[in-house]
Amino acid sequence: QVQLVESGGGLVQAGDSLRVSCAASGVTFSSLSMGWFRQAPGKEREFVAQITWGGGTNYADSVEGRFTISRHNAKNTVYLQMNNLKPEDTALYYCAARNGLAPWGYWGQGTQVTVSS
Repeated sequence: QVQLVESGGGLVQAGDSLRVSCAASGVTFSSLSMGWFRQAPGKEREFVAQITWGGGTNYADSVEGRFTISRHNAKNTVYLQMNNLKPEDTALYYCAARNGLAPWGYWGQGTQVTVSS
């Protein structure tokens, strides 16, 4: 059974940094593309960042230059390092996984990130 479990969320102040993690089980982690999405209250879920099985990355324009996605295949874990956080980054952050360019088929339950001004 595939499981994605996020951790590391919390309450921080604007300008602070935070790293969230997502541990995967029940999958061949190294062959998957991993992504981070977020959903703020009253808004639709939006793409944040992706890292492919080969290590290629891409980011939403709103986080480019502030957020960094990385993966540790031996630990079956993907990370999202978030620097210079802004109040508009406040959201529930979800981890997701997919094979190649298939739809994102696996999702975690989310971890809350709240940025105060």
